[in-house]
Amino acid sequence: MADECFRHPRLAAVYDPLDPDRADLEPYLRMAEEFGARRVLDIGCGTGVFALLLAERGVDVVGVDPAGASLEVARGKPGSERVRWIHGDATTLPPLTADLATMTGNAVQEVVDPEDWGRTLRGAREALRPGGRFVFETRIPARRAWEEWNREATHTVTDVPGAGAVESWADLLDVSGPLVTFRWTYVFASDGQVLTSESTLRFRERDEVEAELAAQGYVVEDVRDAPDRPGREFVFVARRPRTAG
Repeated sequence: MADECFRHPRLAAVYDPLDPDRADLEPYLRMAEEFGARRVLDIGCGTGVFALLLAERGVDVVGVDPAGASLEVARGKPGSERVRWIHGDATTLPPLTADLATMTGNAVQEVVDPEDWGRTLRGAREALRPGGRFVFETRIPARRAWEEWNREATHTVTDVPGAGAVESWADLLDVSGPLVTFRWTYVFASDGQVLTSESTLRFRERDEVEAELAAQGYVVEDVRDAPDRPGREFVFVARRPRTAG
């Protein structure tokens, strides 16, 4: 199930203004071009930023997300008619033949249950044509990103057009092995409403991810660095083999 920040209509409506810098998507756009991808499956598409950037470039895009409120935001954006939007996840896809599947924004970390992660990998693989690639990122555990998830480091007040000032900050709640739980708080100045969104993420080691990909029939082609966050994330490039062998 998606977190409240994606599912709640009021939070979904301010998600983009509260996180306006999407330089993290540039490497994915370059990889789509590098791999000659003309059909892309964007898993966990959220409010549709990446899907719409691809569609602007003439790519045939399917965006899938379990959060209906986020998809409503995506559908309301200019050019949204060029994208096929699906309410669901990688385990509930219709038959597709994609050149490239993506999970941007560390979306894979939202899939915390190992069985769900295995089903997600299988769903993405089945949606790819033989030789197609699955590209995603995940934070490097040793960098301990959660140490920055506190009010002092994250507190902002953002003036959102049509919504007014929105105060937001994160609080770290728990670190239990590979699972990290934190909570975002949002305060809307226009009426004083306070909303919260709690998230749990799984931090996976490189060898763990590579073993899981191999177990689901992928070939790991490359593990790259995120250019905008050097040394902080693994970017996996996995390929569906052209033949069963």
